[in-house]
Amino acid sequence: MELSFLGAAGTVTGSKYLISHQNHRFMLDCGLYQGIKNLRERNWKSLPVSPKDIKCLLLTHAHLDHSGYIPALVKHGFRGKIFCTHATKSLARVLLPDSGFLQEEDARYANKRHFSKHSPALPLYTEKEAWKALEYFEPVDFHDDVNFLPGFKAQFIPAGHILGASSISIDGPAGKMVFSGDLGRPNDLIMRAPEAISQADYLILESTYGDRLHESVDIPQLLADIVNSTAEQGGIVLIPAFAVGRAQALLHLIQELKNTDRIPDLPVYLNSPMAISATEIFCHYHHLHRLTPEQCHAIDQGTQYVRTVEESIDLNQRKFPSIIVSASGMASGGRVLHHLKALLSDHRNSVVFAGFQAPGTRGDSLVNGAQQIKIHGQYYPVRASIYQLDALSAHADYDEILSWLENFTAPPKHTFITHGEPLASDALRLCIKDRLNWSVSVPEYQDKVTFPM
Repeated sequence: MELSFLGAAGTVTGSKYLISHQNHRFMLDCGLYQGIKNLRERNWKSLPVSPKDIKCLLLTHAHLDHSGYIPALVKHGFRGKIFCTHATKSLARVLLPDSGFLQEEDARYANKRHFSKHSPALPLYTEKEAWKALEYFEPVDFHDDVNFLPGFKAQFIPAGHILGASSISIDGPAGKMVFSGDLGRPNDLIMRAPEAISQADYLILESTYGDRLHESVDIPQLLADIVNSTAEQGGIVLIPAFAVGRAQALLHLIQELKNTDRIPDLPVYLNSPMAISATEIFCHYHHLHRLTPEQCHAIDQGTQYVRTVEESIDLNQRKFPSIIVSASGMASGGRVLHHLKALLSDHRNSVVFAGFQAPGTRGDSLVNGAQQIKIHGQYYPVRASIYQLDALSAHADYDEILSWLENFTAPPKHTFITHGEPLASDALRLCIKDRLNWSVSVPEYQDKVTFPM
């Protein structure tokens, strides 16, 4: 049996694993590359095998860095089943068509303004192609045995992080292989803790925050301070937020701050059709997270949903203090770009990033002190205050990852560290080796491993 690391190796994006055994090939995750140009260009490169030869796909969760290449896979001939949890399928029905739509919009805008090097600029896939891909999704329940290929059985195990997110345990000819997926946090604001796993022959482990501890800070107070100081000087608080998970956590936190009179009763806008739909799904699956139906209702009542393009344009014309939550969380696309163009140059405004910013993204540039930012082919000066609230991250830090690993009753034969920037992955490797004395390594892009090792 052979495992190929086709993504999330040396980076946090483009998560893709190809497993081959005899004449069977299947994938685990099929994500979109984001961030710096040389990573994004990988989205346009062919996989080492024909998509027609891939029998099926197992999907840990709906975030685009894990699911966003699926429509392209189907476009190029994949016709197998895509196994995931019910909540993941519900979210994918929002994220994937939206991703196709945004890619079409970006291509149209690039062609209109002539700032692309390609003529014409084309989308990786369209909204219609994304809807086609969703026909192959096969939802399963947590903990059910999924016999997806002869000799292979999988279980989806709750991983926290976002709705439906899973670690996936695969029993096959080489033993038990566990993919952590993106691990959530034990004390997350809204998601439940990742479920313990006790045994694996081989472990593939994420390392997004493999070199960092989340700050032990009072996040509600920090956010309240930012909102209050911005409102006092007549400014607007813009929060670029990941549409799934982070947007809902922020809206809940803002509502709690308003209910306890820690911030003024400012208008709160959610300007992302994708995040609006995700919020509705979040409320539907209330049994999968910490919030009560009443708390979900409070989010709905206290938030003004900005649905149309006209409403979004009108929002940029308003000058009174308010809070705008908009996607994307790394300012890599979507409606938040138009808000940044309107708000960055005014010192009274604040921009608050609430999670990991991949290298090469606008969010990464802004939190690292960029004096100007390029958006849609033009540069905009940065005079607004820029903040980053890492402690709101939905990813476990290295100490929380180690606590999860301590549930294993015996060390895996080998652990592979993936889904992290090089320094983060290697730091986690060293930590696991020193503290747990496990056999551990960091694979590189397109590395292959044959099992049993």
